[in-house]
Formats: sequence, C-alpha cells, structure tokens
Amino acid sequence: MRTDVLLLLLAWMVGASGRSIGRSRHVRQTYSQIRFIREVPSTVQGRQKVGSPILRRSTDMTKTTMTKSEQLLSINDHDFTMRPGFGGHTVQVGVDVQVESLDTISEVDMDFTMTLYIRHYWKDERLSFHSTTNKSMTFDGRLVKKIWVPDLFFVHSKRSFTHDTTTDNVMLRVYPDGKVLYSLRVTVTSMCSMDLSRFPLDTQTCSLEIESYAYTDDDLMLYWKKGNNSLSTDERISLSQFLIQEFHTTSKKSFYSSTGWYNRLYINFTLRRHIFFFLLQTYFPATLMVMLSWVSFWIDRRAVPARVPLGITTVLTMSTIITGVNASMPRVSYIKAVDIYLWVSFVFVFLSVIEYAAVNYLSTVQERKERKLRERLPCTCGMTHPGMMGSYSEDDVNNTGNYGGVPMENGAVMQQRMMVHLDFEENDQITGHVGSSAYSSMWIDTHAIDKYSRVIFPGSYILFNIIYWSCYL
Repeated sequence: MRTDVLLLLLAWMVGASGRSIGRSRHVRQTYSQIRFIREVPSTVQGRQKVGSPILRRSTDMTKTTMTKSEQLLSINDHDFTMRPGFGGHTVQVGVDVQVESLDTISEVDMDFTMTLYIRHYWKDERLSFHSTTNKSMTFDGRLVKKIWVPDLFFVHSKRSFTHDTTTDNVMLRVYPDGKVLYSLRVTVTSMCSMDLSRFPLDTQTCSLEIESYAYTDDDLMLYWKKGNNSLSTDERISLSQFLIQEFHTTSKKSFYSSTGWYNRLYINFTLRRHIFFFLLQTYFPATLMVMLSWVSFWIDRRAVPARVPLGITTVLTMSTIITGVNASMPRVSYIKAVDIYLWVSFVFVFLSVIEYAAVNYLSTVQERKERKLRERLPCTCGMTHPGMMGSYSEDDVNNTGNYGGVPMENGAVMQQRMMVHLDFEENDQITGHVGSSAYSSMWIDTHAIDKYSRVIFPGSYILFNIIYWSCYL
C-alpha cells in the first residue's frame, strides 16, 4: 500500500516538472519571435505584407550596410592615385563645354572673364559595378575626392574658382560599364593678347586654353567629345562694347622642354567692338572742336579779344579729349586709330591759332611799311586829283581801312592813304623817289589769308575724314 502511494507521488512530481519546462520553452520561443519581428528589415516585412501599397516602394539601398558607394564601386579595392590602365593604353578624355556667360573684357588688363560648365568623359573599369537595370548612379563632389579625375587646368589663367553655393557645383555620374561623366561649374579670368592698332574700330580674337597639368600625351589624350559641336553657348550672352561674332573650338599640341608634349584644347571667340559709343564720346566732340576753330576766320582780325580766346579754348578742349581717351587705355608702344584722328584734329585746331598769329603779324608789318612810306613822301594835304574818285573805289577804301594801332595823322588816315595811292600812280618825276611798282611789291593784303583759310581748312579736314574712314571701316 505504501509502495503504491510513493509511486503516485513520484509520478505527480515528474508531470509537474515537465509542464513547467514546457512553459519556459514556450515563453522563450515567444520572446525570440517578437525580437525577430523588431529586428527584421522593412523589406522582409514588405514581402510578408504584399497587399499594403505603401510597402510596395522600391528598395532603399542606403539602409543596408553592403550598399555604400565605396563597396558598390569597389573604391577600397583599388589605388585611385594612379590613372586608369596605368602603364598600358592611353586614357582618352573627351571634353565638352557650355558657356554660361562672358562677363567682362578689359583692354587695360588684357584679359576676359568667362563662366562655363566643363564636362569630362572617360572610362575607368575600376568603377564598374553590377546592375540589372543598366542605369547610372549620380554622386556629388564628396566622392570625387576618393577617385581618379583628370587634372585639367586653364593655361594663361589669372584667376579661377569652382562655384560652391549652396554646395560645390560638381557632379559625378558613373555607368555600370565604368564610363564616367564629371561636370563642374567654373569662372575663369584668362589672358587675351589684344592688338589695339585699330582701336576703336578693331576686332579681337581671344581663346581659353585647357590642358592636363601632369599627364603627357602618352598617358592622357584630350579631345573634343563631339567635334565642332562640343561647344554650346547661351543665346542671351551679350556685351556692352562688343558684338560676339563667332565661337569655335580647335586643338593642338604644346611642348615643354622639361616635361614633353601635351594635348591642348582651345575655345576661340571673335569680338567686334561697337563704334557708336566712341562716335558720341570721342569722334563727334573732336570734329565739333575743329569746326569751332574755323569760326575765327570770319571774325575781324582786329578783334583780338574774340579770336585769341576762341583758339585757346578749342586747343585745351582737344587736349582734354585726348587725355580722357588715353586714361582708359593701356600704355601701348604703337599708335592707335583713335590717336591718329584725335591728333590730326588737334593739329587743325592748333593751325587755326597759328593762322591768326600770322594774320596779326603780317598786319603789323604792313602798317610799319606804310608809316615809313608816308614819312618819305611830301605832304599832299588838301591836294585833289582829277581821277581820284573814279580810280579809287569803295572796296579799296574798305580794304585799306585803319589797322589797330595806326596813329591818326591830320585827323584822316583814309584820306592820307588815298593821297599816297594817287601819288604813286603819277609819274616818277612828280614823286621824285619811289615808283608805283616798288609800292605794289610791298603791298600785302592780309585779308587773303583768312579768305584762303575758309576754304583750305574745311576742305583738308573733309579729305582727311574720307581717307580715315575708308581705311578703318
């Protein structure tokens, strides 16, 4: 009896312990399932819930640890300090350029500033990756620092920079087969050797030169990706002083004695200067000053306060125009077209002043000669001549009028001149000393200089303008 009771107690204790072990196993299994649900990626949950439209979106590759750019492109598996195919075939780098703006052209500094998008194309098999869709991947400038890119620079550039607002304006696009597109936005100020001998009627040709700094043509070959179509420009590009006539591309090889031969690409553009601004600011004022100097030819030669300031004013104005033009130009060692026009105009203005000086001097000399002749002649005051009024016209009276500074003898200078004229017309026996031919040789009509100047000066200046504009236009 006791044995049966002991067996029943032992069986009950074994069953209780088995149930407790089963419960603990069930709890551990439930906890592990909950933990698995929390830690499983969203992609696995999406597969379990196919009916949810939100979970049908494409896979976000950035959430998996094995899809970083370094691992996808195998960046850590290669040495990108060396060019693609190092020691083997030459790397071919295609280039195309889009000109965004042509900002400034400076004649003083002999340079220009241009903003452009420059794009490089090459193939680097080290960057190839597996893709079922054959689509490219695009990265920003942070990946550019970890791979090899062409070391292009701008020859003869003074200043250049890559735009960095709001971030670095750099784009890198990689294709599954290893082809790479590298694009950046650059503003560069480069030298332009200008020939200003025809300024401001000139046409200038400038070029932006692109070249590899370290790799010779044995390692890297630069070429225009699409030939003549590799250069595109914005139709809205315009300059205040120039008309852009042409953009075109060329390529040549350059040699350096210490390093060797390099491929060089050229972006050439031709500019023709607008002439209208210089017509208003330089040519028209200079022409008006020359014409203003001719006014003195119609002013009485005795009006010294009128003719002298007029000539001096035009000379000083021409000097100001010449100084203003040269102040905005480089100090070149040759003569420019505008210099020829301005200096010839200055000579015409200066000669008009010299013309009045000659007129005034000859008038003074003539008055002195007449005074000496009157002193040598006998007094003829009150004498009349039968043909005096007939042979001495009103024009002769006007032409022999009183000069400035001639003393009034006996109150009538005109009467004395008329008497002197008549006395020399008589026989030498009457006058006794001087013949009419000798007096005629000493007579100088100073009015003739002004009369000739009224025709010679305008005619010569018009002839100069015809020759000038026919040569430079």
